[in-house]
Amino acid sequence: MGKTVLVDLSHPFGDKCPLWPYFEDVKIERVHYMAKSGVLSQKITTVMHCTTHADSPAHVVEGTEFTHEIPLEKYYGTGVVVDIPKKRWELITAKDLENATPKIQKGDIVIIHTGWHRYWGDSQQYFLYSPGLGREAGEWLVEKGVKAVGVDQQALDHPLHTAIGPHGPGPLRPDICKEYKELTGRNVEDDFPEWEPCHNLLLSNGIVGWENVGGDIEMVVGKRVTIAGFPLRWYKGDGSIVRLVAFIDEDEINNVPPRVYKYGTF
Repeated sequence: MGKTVLVDLSHPFGDKCPLWPYFEDVKIERVHYMAKSGVLSQKITTVMHCTTHADSPAHVVEGTEFTHEIPLEKYYGTGVVVDIPKKRWELITAKDLENATPKIQKGDIVIIHTGWHRYWGDSQQYFLYSPGLGREAGEWLVEKGVKAVGVDQQALDHPLHTAIGPHGPGPLRPDICKEYKELTGRNVEDDFPEWEPCHNLLLSNGIVGWENVGGDIEMVVGKRVTIAGFPLRWYKGDGSIVRLVAFIDEDEINNVPPRVYKYGTF
């Protein structure tokens, strides 16, 4: 046994970081700086649902838990990082989860690696064309009794199950719905009839969800690890930016180089 290594599964947070379609830009203002006062202080205006973050049940299910009400134990434990490669607009199925390795067990934290984290950035490919979860996968995860779920995509639901499609305040991108119809011959609402079914299934059943998982996830794909992804202790919070980390023995880590993020492009 070697020493324990901490692997960062988080995308960076910062000025103008990539955002889901209906959020305003993150704004970071220097209020003190060295030439002015000899210290650096910054004021940040942000939504908490950006970069790698946890959704709280109150985000989507009225009358359920806010961030400060969720026990810290929900954000920590033994988990698996399963490899389920997917292409544009593909659904992650119950069969995918059942056949994944390492085997998903009751009480596990499940991190799903589709490979889509590689596209994270201010891009339509990442936010509009990603694969994702739907009702079938959500029901499987609830029945399995998992503890938490993280995805390397834009949301806990497939993008066409969100307001990007004709749901809730959507369609935010009617052109994407048109493109889907031209490609498949079907309306989005035929194949994705519900608004965020996986959000609702997981969160209403007390299963914590992390979105935009990334960072150095490829170092731990296919491994059973310890996971921690704690939110801020935000009273009445609907979610929180997190630092999601995997703990793994150095002898078990995959031999891949760490990801390099370039300022301004992420």
